Amino acid sequence: MALILVPENVSPLEKAHDRKSFDCGNEDLNRYLREQARQDAEKRVAAPFVLTQPDSSVVLGFYTLSASIIPVDELPQELMKKLPRYGQLPVTLLGRLAVDRSVGGQGVGEFLLVDALRRSLESAQQIAAMAVVVDAKDERAESFYRHFDFQQFQQTPLRLFLPMGQIGKLFV
Repeated sequence: MALILVPENVSPLEKAHDRKSFDCGNEDLNRYLREQARQDAEKRVAAPFVLTQPDSSVVLGFYTLSASIIPVDELPQELMKKLPRYGQLPVTLLGRLAVDRSVGGQGVGEFLLVDALRRSLESAQQIAAMAVVVDAKDERAESFYRHFDFQQFQQTPLRLFLPMGQIGKLFV
């Protein structure tokens, strides 16, 4: 069966989703999805979204979104000049993003990132967020996000952000 990548196949994590077989190659992310993600959703500390195929409950990929804040002085100077002079600014945190090895190399990571950015942009129209922030686990993850124009924070190199204005241009 061909992999179908459409937004309708991404939904909030539910008990019915089969997470047991998920393996992205990172045991921390595997364990998070299997053991912690539902609890985070129930406690409203993260919103996990999963990719499945039609008529299947098997999770092929997932990401989490949550509200967060960043210190304004972490942003590049040219961006700080354009923003209000607050000490902290609201952002959406893309906390985790992982793809099952069975569908690796098929564009699933990129698809999930775009879906997360779309959801973040839609949410920012009701609850303010000036950017999407990610904490890259390593240089490979950093390269993935930099490919999509995420920018580095001044003092935390593996922490990256993409301004909401730039995200909005992706969906015009």
